[in-house]
Amino acid sequence: MAASATVSQFPHPGNLVVPRHGVVTLFGYGINVHVHRGHLTIEDGVGAARRQARFSRVGHGIRRLVVVGSDGLVSLAALRWLADQDVAFSLLDRVGKVLAVTGPVQPSDARLRRAQSLAEVSKTGLQIAKELIRQKLIAQERLIRGQFQDSGSAETICEQRHALAKADSKEEIRRCEAHAALAYWSEWHQLCVMFPQADSRLVPDHWRAFGSRLSPLTRSPRLAVNPPNAALNYLYAILEVEARLAISELGLDPGIGFLHSDTRTRDSLACDLMEPVRPQVDAFVLDWLRREPWQKKWFFEETDGNCRLTSVFTARLSETSKTWRQALGPFAEWIARTLWSARSQPTSAKPPATGLTQNRKREAKGIPTSKLIIPAALRENHLTAPVPVRLNTHDPIAHARRASAQQPQAAARKAWNPTDRPAWLDEAFYREKIQPRVANMTISGLTSALRVARSYATNIRAGRRPHPRHWLTLAQLVDVAPGE
Repeated sequence: MAASATVSQFPHPGNLVVPRHGVVTLFGYGINVHVHRGHLTIEDGVGAARRQARFSRVGHGIRRLVVVGSDGLVSLAALRWLADQDVAFSLLDRVGKVLAVTGPVQPSDARLRRAQSLAEVSKTGLQIAKELIRQKLIAQERLIRGQFQDSGSAETICEQRHALAKADSKEEIRRCEAHAALAYWSEWHQLCVMFPQADSRLVPDHWRAFGSRLSPLTRSPRLAVNPPNAALNYLYAILEVEARLAISELGLDPGIGFLHSDTRTRDSLACDLMEPVRPQVDAFVLDWLRREPWQKKWFFEETDGNCRLTSVFTARLSETSKTWRQALGPFAEWIARTLWSARSQPTSAKPPATGLTQNRKREAKGIPTSKLIIPAALRENHLTAPVPVRLNTHDPIAHARRASAQQPQAAARKAWNPTDRPAWLDEAFYREKIQPRVANMTISGLTSALRVARSYATNIRAGRRPHPRHWLTLAQLVDVAPGE
């Protein structure tokens, strides 16, 4: 996922509040949101950087109003104005914690909420939790293979995904997720954070690498001490906002979850829904880190070492909300459909609406819904299409991984003697006798037998001629002998 495709790289003009990608982010002290003569009037900022704006009910272009901070006033008339215009409102504190979310919701169906409440008893909740985490592990494995070129950590995540299929309790699901997370985040540890030359001398040393997801201040991801982890935390907060809105729009209760434990101040189902989309957020930050240097002016350090985001940077991150809403939609609707089908007294009533993806509306109009083509190796990920992850070949970590993987192959090519190949095994014999049978083999079988990368095995099966040192092994695999 390309960072610059979603977040604009241009500063906001002057002292005007301008919606970007449908998002308005307010910050500073003395925030004021009220209605004056039918117009939504906004003021925010500090001192000379004070901003203001006035929006009419037609053509305002606002889909999300995000307030970062807790100093100011939002009138009841303003909340009504936002509700009438189907604009979602969210309040975050200055460390990124979600304090309040409100937005357009659909009438609640008591039958659906009752099924949600009974899902844990009927084992439907366990099924939903396993599927959400399974999708998360698939996405994590794909990102590690594609970006970090590390098959070891990817295989560990794959093993935990297979172990997940046998899990019969929330505790076992969490254990599989935790083991996979350990392998996943270990690959991020040495990821470099680039700064412009003018900023390079001013930033602390621990800002130059991703480091651990666990902050030394809290022994948890909260209160991050470097820029990439602070950005991830804020993006996860935006993702949580969108998850709450998606769940409420479908008529479900955001607080009744299936994986996260019930607590007084947490919407557990929103946290569950976030899980399969988290790797997409990670890919967004990773792509941005590799695409361009980050600037010191986007961050500042508090007296305890907590790294915080400046208001301009939080506004840019908030503009990604549409991306996360689109990613959450299929998962949220799948949860609603699963709960609906698991009701103890099924009726002929219509299943929940697809207000997030609009699939049923397209079908009613005779417009075919888009069918996402998923490669065979990833076809089990049936809820969402693979997210393309851009590999920057100049990244030092990717270069080191690639060099490490190519060294054994280069040594094998150098050690191979063409005279060791039987006289009957020439290029024509391979093309006519061996290649047609190789096309029927599995990628994993080729990878294991030849000790090559999965991409190389894929090319061989697709018809690309491999190095001659592999011909004899392939002939033995497909059971082809001389004279056939």
